[in-house]
Amino acid sequence: MLRIGQLIDYSEELIAPKSLWISGLFNPMSFLTAIMQATARRDQLPLDNMCLKTDVINIRDPNDVQEIPENGRYIHGLFL
Repeated sequence: MLRIGQLIDYSEELIAPKSLWISGLFNPMSFLTAIMQATARRDQLPLDNMCLKTDVINIRDPNDVQEIPENGRYIHGLFL
């Protein structure tokens, strides 16, 4: 039900949330690839040179995220 709720919220305005529940996606790697593609286009860099970088931040509640980062996206729901 949480997955469906996230998709409904996104489809209403088609604006990515400030923090995306990555575990709720059907294919999370496609979202991460889209981030790399958008960055490559914006900075006019080859997609083959893009890689993913993860910074862990100390925000426990995704609703506490104030704004979308300048580069990349905030995600939550990762498990190690």
